[in-house]
Amino acid sequence: MANAAAILRVGCAAGFSGDRTDAALPVVQALIGSGGPSVLIFETLAERTLALAQLARRTRPEAGYEPLLDDLLRPVLALCLQHRIRIVSNFGAAHPAGAARRIRALARELGARAPRIAIVRGDDLGGAQHRPVLEAALGGRWPSEPVVSANAYIGAQPIAQALQAGADIVVCGRVADPSLVLGPALAHFGWSLQDWDRLARATMAGHLLECGAQVSGGYFADPGFKDVPGMARLGYPIAEIDAEGHCTVTKPAGTGGRIDERTVKEQLLYELHDPAAYLTPDVVADITQARVFAVGPDRVRLEGVRGHPRPDTLKVNVCAESGWFAEGEISYAGARAEARARLAAAVVRERLQGCGAELRADLIGVSSAWADDAGRTVDALAPGMEARAAQDVRLRLSLQHRDPAVAERLAREVTALYTCGPAGGGGVRTAIRPRLGMASGLVPREAVATGYRMLDEDAAE
Repeated sequence: MANAAAILRVGCAAGFSGDRTDAALPVVQALIGSGGPSVLIFETLAERTLALAQLARRTRPEAGYEPLLDDLLRPVLALCLQHRIRIVSNFGAAHPAGAARRIRALARELGARAPRIAIVRGDDLGGAQHRPVLEAALGGRWPSEPVVSANAYIGAQPIAQALQAGADIVVCGRVADPSLVLGPALAHFGWSLQDWDRLARATMAGHLLECGAQVSGGYFADPGFKDVPGMARLGYPIAEIDAEGHCTVTKPAGTGGRIDERTVKEQLLYELHDPAAYLTPDVVADITQARVFAVGPDRVRLEGVRGHPRPDTLKVNVCAESGWFAEGEISYAGARAEARARLAAAVVRERLQGCGAELRADLIGVSSAWADDAGRTVDALAPGMEARAAQDVRLRLSLQHRDPAVAERLAREVTALYTCGPAGGGGVRTAIRPRLGMASGLVPREAVATGYRMLDEDAAE
């Protein structure tokens, strides 16, 4: 890509599908100001996002990629192409080729130069030829309902190959989140795929960036305990990666948020099951000897990460149809509001008795996050417990069932509470949508063939 002696700067402008769409411009402006080789990543793919994208393609074959693609790229695409800032993202979801074509069309609309767009392949294991290896991976957990998607978490190598081949933009489906950063680092520095320490260090740089503004104070904030300034204009993170793989995390000047030792340590440990063995498709990272220290305002250094050989297997998620999900909400306020909400839940539970579905009841603001599927908290299980004095309660009722008619019954029963009581209920909202179930397993690495192809301007795409 560039002079391997130079620092590689990687900015992240999204941490999930649905993230803020105005985050990229300050990051890109900061990358331009740095004057060195730079990459912009968007991480937009959660575990179930791919299955939802596959469902979207059933009704709209041209869909299936990140729905906010235009909003994310329009403010910065021309700038990135003008200043040779590479773009790498998993916003291809279930339709990377569709995303690539849309990016090419967007560049034309903006009057920008035509980008070279690479499409990473290999993660989609939904074809019939993959069924035996998937069944072996899941064992007795193979879904009884129709499978919607099956995707392996692939690594950084095809991203690096595409960048080395001259891609301006690399569109991925399901790659491991940190691989979005490791791929550009591999391409830039030319590391060996067995250089475990450097791979692990750049992987953890990717781990710090992958959730967007979490590391710059968003998920960290807790007013009065962990205060973060400028939350409405958070700056998204930039990692400065050196030839050894060590990184310094910062954010664009003049943006809100904070990057300090505490925000970085929290994100470093986020979703980390074993600090000595963080498993990725590229490397097993070990942060037990890592050092996190400030090197300036909003500048934190990560060093000391070690690496071990990558696993022989890749994680795979298989998503299948799982019936229908229904929910309904209604509010009660004033004297005895909680007692009326509990009575409403009991009425609906009795009305739906025998329907073959477990009804969940949550009293939002009283017992919801801590409740079980029956709406009971630890203290609610005590005999003779009386309703507390909450005067503003939102009752949420939900269930899942294979029969959409049962789901529709819940919506009707909640709506009927308007006049069937208890007193004073209002603000009913109901929703019914298809439900997806997911099972995960491990497939042999050699069963997954990865690579990339360039979107051919002249070919029929």
